Amino acid sequence: MLQKVLIANRGEIALRITRACKALGIKTVGVYSDADKDLMHLRFVDEAVCIGPGTSSESYLNIPAIITAAEVTGADAIHPGYGFLSENAEFAEIVESSGFTFIGPRPEHIRLMGNKVSAIVAMKKAGVPTVPGSAHAVTPQNALAEAKEIGFPLIVKAAAGGGGRGMRIVERVDTLLESVQAAQRDAEMWFGDDTVYMERFLQKPRHVEVQVLADGNGHAIHLYDRDCSLQRRHQKVLEEAPAPNLPEQARADILQACVDACELIQYRGAGTFEFLYEDGEFFFIEMNTRVQVEHPVTEMITGIDIIEQQIRIASGLGLNLQQEDIEVRGHAMECRINAEDPQTFLPSAGKVEHYFTPGGAGIRVDSHLYAGYSIPPFYDSMIAKLIAHGKDRETALARLSQALDEMVITGVKTNIPLHKNIILRDAKFCETAMDIHYLEKHLLKPFMPQEKK
Repeated sequence: MLQKVLIANRGEIALRITRACKALGIKTVGVYSDADKDLMHLRFVDEAVCIGPGTSSESYLNIPAIITAAEVTGADAIHPGYGFLSENAEFAEIVESSGFTFIGPRPEHIRLMGNKVSAIVAMKKAGVPTVPGSAHAVTPQNALAEAKEIGFPLIVKAAAGGGGRGMRIVERVDTLLESVQAAQRDAEMWFGDDTVYMERFLQKPRHVEVQVLADGNGHAIHLYDRDCSLQRRHQKVLEEAPAPNLPEQARADILQACVDACELIQYRGAGTFEFLYEDGEFFFIEMNTRVQVEHPVTEMITGIDIIEQQIRIASGLGLNLQQEDIEVRGHAMECRINAEDPQTFLPSAGKVEHYFTPGGAGIRVDSHLYAGYSIPPFYDSMIAKLIAHGKDRETALARLSQALDEMVITGVKTNIPLHKNIILRDAKFCETAMDIHYLEKHLLKPFMPQEKK
């Protein structure tokens, strides 16, 4: 087992990793920026090191500073959490070449899956269904020929992209060239790589993903699926597990395909296959080679600690689970609580005056907040995750709705009104899962808290 882990992240995921390490008897090192000296997890780690100013580029993305922090504290491993450097193949290589264990996949798999074009090619070879599209980079020179093969409408995407950046929907041939060039500019600006590709634009798909664990030696399992279709500007807002209303044979087929792909490439660690699902068919879009923000809903329905499994695998202890050990127990849902104005969606940094978390059966809150904590303006606006578990979807929804009513965060604005009024009190969503465009359509309606009569 690893002896000391440096946690190269901040916020709730840093606290989550700290807890997992403590449960396994592993010492911890926290890193922080000048703006983050009051983070909650720093109270519980064994050592803490400041790695730079508040801006991410000078701290949490500063590879030399993180490696130096690991060296001076005698850490033997680094856990990247999610975001920041978690899917940076160069960082993983530097970690391992510097003599530390990287708690994550091998660098070659991060690189393979980090480029959407190479990922799609690899998944096709593994028998995973993909969206019809180009199997190589698209340029202004070959765009028209590729588009004729795919058909309209289509979508142009950044090969190194994520989070919806670098995307252009093209409905007509006369806008194709302009869209490709604009997507290339966006891709270069956001990711330092202007490579783009095209694929069929699905009209009303759901976003369904599969959680996997693999030992790197050809043994892999799945932890079932999640639905993450409620999104705003390609950013997930609410997730649930398992994905509701999927044909059981289609579900079983895609779960097995993901396991087979992991075993074929000898994937190591935790990972998530993401799909668009429409009219009974799954289409692979990407694989995230890290722990996901939404991992708690999977943990709630399976009883498996995904962070613990990451650490065990990285320690060389292998995967001590077989597929027959995993079963679905009920239903779970997660709301991402963001510090942002619920009408404009602008970030809302500032001091938290009051903070109260709900409790009760099936309720879990992952957060680094506390009363008196000042949210800095430099980082992602997510400040908490509220998770509810129940024997079925209806029970989970009822518990989540009650928990949202009980949750108190004052001093900053949050998106709790969005969760209350568009999601949990919307009859259509409460009945079944929605497609990825559903939430943005409803953002056109007022969603401030309803007045009590």
